[in-house]
Amino acid sequence: MAVSRTALVTDIWQDITRYAFSYFLLLAVVISAFSVIYYTHVNRQTTSELEVLLSQRDELNIEWRNLLLEQNSLAEHSAIESKAKKLLNMKRPDTKSEVIINLP
Repeated sequence: MAVSRTALVTDIWQDITRYAFSYFLLLAVVISAFSVIYYTHVNRQTTSELEVLLSQRDELNIEWRNLLLEQNSLAEHSAIESKAKKLLNMKRPDTKSEVIINLP
């Protein structure tokens, strides 16, 4: 019984050494397959994050344009004048109340 077990172990070891290159190639193929799966997953995640960032950039660009338009409309002379009349009850001075200063 002990002889058959040692013979079995030596037969297995001889098979492993004989086909070591095949086992190595099989291991390399499995590792390569898992790396392809992993990097495909990473690529999809990165692409998804890129799409989110691009949509955020577009939203910020739209908001920036709207703010520029609002700034331009608020900076117009007529808008300032109408707000001064409504909120502060201001009015244009008469020609009699104007004082002109001439510098030498």
